[in-house]
Amino acid sequence: MKNLFGMFLALALIAIPAAAQNQGNEKSAPSRSVGGGYVPAHGPAPHRGPSSAAHPAPQENRSYSDKKGHPEAPHVHSRGDKWIGHDTGRDDAHYHLDHPWEHGRFTGGFGKGHAFRIESGAPGRFWFGGFFFSVSPFDVIYCNDWFWNADNIVIYEDPDHDGWYLAYNVRLGTYVHVMYLGDR
Repeated sequence: MKNLFGMFLALALIAIPAAAQNQGNEKSAPSRSVGGGYVPAHGPAPHRGPSSAAHPAPQENRSYSDKKGHPEAPHVHSRGDKWIGHDTGRDDAHYHLDHPWEHGRFTGGFGKGHAFRIESGAPGRFWFGGFFFSVSPFDVIYCNDWFWNADNIVIYEDPDHDGWYLAYNVRLGTYVHVMYLGDR
């Protein structure tokens, strides 16, 4: 009887934290129309409108929550692959680099079919599969809810900002600009 009670107690100690962990993941997905495992078929199209220099209002005060339940971060709609927030054009000073691709170019694969699990790190430097990246200082605020040792991301080429890629978080449906820092 003591062995049976001991086994039950051991299983309960394992099962309760696991159940709580899964419940937390479900709550962090903002909406079914954003994230939840959806992967866009392609990255954003190049911006065709006026450049950000034509918009004097500071981008720091911008709202990205375009519909009720959508995140207050750049994100992608699962219906129609609409990239919300990627519309400031080539001249956006937040993403200007004097030496684009100074660490080389990422060769691990782009877009749907190339999901990578973040192995460890933080916004300043994270990695997967021996590839290292850094989140743009301007975008760090948009990845506060990322799991830096568990989230799956997909890398897309940025058509407007030389030297930057877009890291799309599959769980949340949000994305940030990232710089490739090289591999092992």
